[in-house]
Amino acid sequence: MPALAEVLSTTASRPDPRGSHLPTCPVCADSMVAAEASAYLFDNLISYLWTCDTCGYGFVTKHSVKPIPIVCN
Repeated sequence: MPALAEVLSTTASRPDPRGSHLPTCPVCADSMVAAEASAYLFDNLISYLWTCDTCGYGFVTKHSVKPIPIVCN
């Protein structure tokens, strides 16, 4: 079965992606609980692959995160 995916733009309401609202499937509106995969793309950009358990539709979201400053004593 061929895979179909699109990239959806999201804006996290908080800096931490775990604290943001989880997406819903754009085809059947089912709630998405956990991403199937994630990837750190480059400086502060994380991509998540979502696949709907109900209809099988797949899509990708991308989130920018702020770096955590490292303090050396």
